[in-house]
Amino acid sequence: MTVIKNINNEKKKDRMRVVCPNCRHLYNIDCTKLPVGRKVTFPCKACKEPINLDLRSKPATDDLSLPFRASKDNPAEGSLRSTPTPESKAKSRALKNAVLQDFMGVLPSMPQVVLKAQEVMSDPDSSFKELASVIATDQAISVRILKLANSAYYGLAGKVTSIGHASVLLGITILGEIVMMAGTSNMLSKTLKGYRVESEDMWRHSLAVGIGSRLIASRKAPELANDAFVAGLIHDSGKIMLDEHVLKRRKSFEECMKDGQQPFFEVEQRILGFDHSEIGAEVCKSWGIPEILTAAVRYHHYPSRSQDNDLAHIVHMADFLAIQSGMGTGIDSMQCQVEDKTMEYLNLQEGDYNSIKEKVVEYVEKITGQMNNS
Repeated sequence: MTVIKNINNEKKKDRMRVVCPNCRHLYNIDCTKLPVGRKVTFPCKACKEPINLDLRSKPATDDLSLPFRASKDNPAEGSLRSTPTPESKAKSRALKNAVLQDFMGVLPSMPQVVLKAQEVMSDPDSSFKELASVIATDQAISVRILKLANSAYYGLAGKVTSIGHASVLLGITILGEIVMMAGTSNMLSKTLKGYRVESEDMWRHSLAVGIGSRLIASRKAPELANDAFVAGLIHDSGKIMLDEHVLKRRKSFEECMKDGQQPFFEVEQRILGFDHSEIGAEVCKSWGIPEILTAAVRYHHYPSRSQDNDLAHIVHMADFLAIQSGMGTGIDSMQCQVEDKTMEYLNLQEGDYNSIKEKVVEYVEKITGQMNNS
């Protein structure tokens, strides 16, 4: 980062350092050339994305040499931020490595069983008997699979008695979906004190985003429906890894969020140097999750940076609709908005969104109702 040091205090107050919200390229702008009381848009020279400045109100500080981080999609929400120093960047890298090392060595048991089951189901020469033997290695997951298969959501209440029976009644695609839900339910049903999320809320939100992603994909890109469900289901897995680190820095997070203007993932980036979507993507890589799903997890908060990953846009919208349906995740639900590019890409009508929200609520209730039964 280039910092202009040889300017006196008077000149310093006449300049504004603006950080591109997309690529973080830094601009040192002469404030005397900016139209006061108006919105200004100009293209970033580095990434060509538009930078929007809202100059209708005075920044919170008179020292305009501090970086003004413009918002690409909502210029009214641009705000003053501190630019990471080389020292803070080094600390950020060290913290990220520590987070990953803590969990990469001892990952939750879900991936080993679920991914092996997915591997068996993707092999045309494998049998349901082989699948049943893989699932049987984890009795807890086996029980959850049968509970899910017998939920009102699939219309087979009380009819499924074994994994083999489920495969006959439901088919390989639906069974794969159930295996993924059963495998992730325990991992995603954790209380996250740092994020202020109760265990049931975390699971319901993950399930809602998975279901919503599949419903959206079925309208926009039906061939992505199954992948969309999986990506939506695990989109917030990084929170599990980051929770204790967020909790340790609760005072810093509360201080940054006291104005209620910043999305939580942006505060993560400011305080930690990265956010839960980055950690989630790293975990997905370690699990062997396909790249298209991993990218959707990585960019579910800012799909415009995903190099046109369709799943990222789908999960981004599903996340928003889940929150709008009352199934959010604590303080992370604050300031949730949808990117303009996602709205353009999906091109759904208001009636479509309302229908999706209604179905998400209905389906989540049906699935969790059976899961909560003993």
